[in-house]
Amino acid sequence: MKKPLKILLKTVYWILLVVFALLIGFGIYSANAAAFGKNKLPMPFGYGGAVVLSGSMEPELSVDDLILVREESSYCVGDVVVFQDGESLVVHRIIKFLDETTVQTQGDANNTPDAPIDIARIKGRAFYRIAHVGTAFDMIRSPLGTAVIIGLAIFLLWAAARADRREDEKEKEAILEEIRRLKHAASPSEPPSESEVDAHAKE
Repeated sequence: MKKPLKILLKTVYWILLVVFALLIGFGIYSANAAAFGKNKLPMPFGYGGAVVLSGSMEPELSVDDLILVREESSYCVGDVVVFQDGESLVVHRIIKFLDETTVQTQGDANNTPDAPIDIARIKGRAFYRIAHVGTAFDMIRSPLGTAVIIGLAIFLLWAAARADRREDEKEKEAILEEIRRLKHAASPSEPPSESEVDAHAKE
């Protein structure tokens, strides 16, 4: 294997391992927040992710879309926000401010607005959408998904170590072969055997 390719593979391995470690950490954080704090949308460092579960925001958001959510210091009419309603998360648009601390939201596809909510209940504003990956995102955050990620990370680490060992063995064998070749080229010719001497004498 050529050195540039080997370096590239190692770089890819380490990037994947870092990504997996972040996903594992986020999954554990999310699980603990949901279990102990009844928080359906943990927001580490002010960012989170949520999966759209209904068609109330069609056509802008569809079922199984993943939305990235960012906590904001203030919100405006027209913002698509996420808030917790009991045990569920709601992704709707702010349509009206009733006062400084109370807003009214509504799904784009709904005919009636939601009940007013305190602005403090808003988790954040949806700022990016990734279509049709919500199921995969939920799987990653599940205990099974976390176990699969850990297993894959261990496998990649083992594969990288094995590839390194095999490459080192090939390099060592190539060096030894070159040393043997050089020794053979530098050594004087072997003296003739007794049978060869006798045959020459008879001539």
